[in-house]
Amino acid sequence: MAASIARCWRVAARTSSITAVRSMAQPAVQFRPAARAFSVTSQINARKYTKDHEWIDLSADKTSGVIGISEFAAEALGDVVYVELPAEGKEVGQGDAIGAVESVKSAADINAPIACKVTHVNTGLEEKPGTINQVPEDDSAGGGWIAKVQVDEQGVKEFEALMDPEEYKNFTATEEH
Repeated sequence: MAASIARCWRVAARTSSITAVRSMAQPAVQFRPAARAFSVTSQINARKYTKDHEWIDLSADKTSGVIGISEFAAEALGDVVYVELPAEGKEVGQGDAIGAVESVKSAADINAPIACKVTHVNTGLEEKPGTINQVPEDDSAGGGWIAKVQVDEQGVKEFEALMDPEEYKNFTATEEH
């Protein structure tokens, strides 16, 4: 192992000395980023929570979102061993069950935080349900999110009534696992 690390250092040292010689022979070129001819609107998501410990990120244009369970809920459940995902295309009302989570301690329904239509589900949770324990509030490709949803005006109104992160933190401070 030490021999292979040493070989890497020798190669790196040779490469850096060759680069240094080349840079002395060539005049310095200033890097200037290309100017953009258009503006880009950032897609900042707003996250809110339910009293049942689900979260939803709503896109900046308020037409789509991502649903999952909170870190508080994941800790309370313990090691998740099975996740039942909702069906794609399913339209649900606020509070409707869209799936379930089973752990070594208990089982719990996953409820829709707002009225929405399921457009995608996190199929990675079928093979690795423990992802919910590791990164329950991560909505990236490797995260513990449950479903991506399409949102209408009713869902946006319901979203506004949910708890923001600070309110949810205060709410969970009064609850016990």
